[in-house]
Amino acid sequence: MEFFSLILLLAAGIHWLNTQGQRKRTALLAGHLRPYQIEKNMEQLTSAYMRALGEKDPERQQQILQLQETTEQQLANDFQNLARAFAKLPAPITRGFKLALPYIDQLSAKASFDMRRMLEVHAQGLSLTVANPLGLGLKERAFQMMGEMFLMQHSCHWFCKSKTIASARMMALHKTRYEQALGAASPETRQAYWAVVQG
Repeated sequence: MEFFSLILLLAAGIHWLNTQGQRKRTALLAGHLRPYQIEKNMEQLTSAYMRALGEKDPERQQQILQLQETTEQQLANDFQNLARAFAKLPAPITRGFKLALPYIDQLSAKASFDMRRMLEVHAQGLSLTVANPLGLGLKERAFQMMGEMFLMQHSCHWFCKSKTIASARMMALHKTRYEQALGAASPETRQAYWAVVQG
């Protein structure tokens, strides 16, 4: 009986420490997001892309997608600014856990990832997709932009909570699996993303 009580006490302690860490990371990221219109612009773009991709008339589809250019540019610019501001923070508070265990980063640096680098990856991915150097068609570009946005949102939720919760939220919000978002992002984003996650 004492053994089970000890296990329950240990589990409660781990849960409490995890919750405290999650609150701190959420407050940190929320504070840095506050000056920007990132979430609002993501909602607008996601809604417009879904409407356009469901449109049967190619001309109407093109019209909807072309109207998003200003919002896309604003999102890319805001995210570049967010990444720059976050990059100025010191390392310990910018680390997210690959496993939701408190202080695991102190046992192994490979058990965490640096959110400063992650935000930089997403900022470059969004900017590259908006610039469209490969000349993707509007539909293909919109699909890639959604992949970039969903993966970026997943990274933010992962940093604040955990990878499992981030994946569940993406499925609930966008009916998209983590692997789908990763596959829809640009090859450059995928390569840089894996370097951060596996580094």
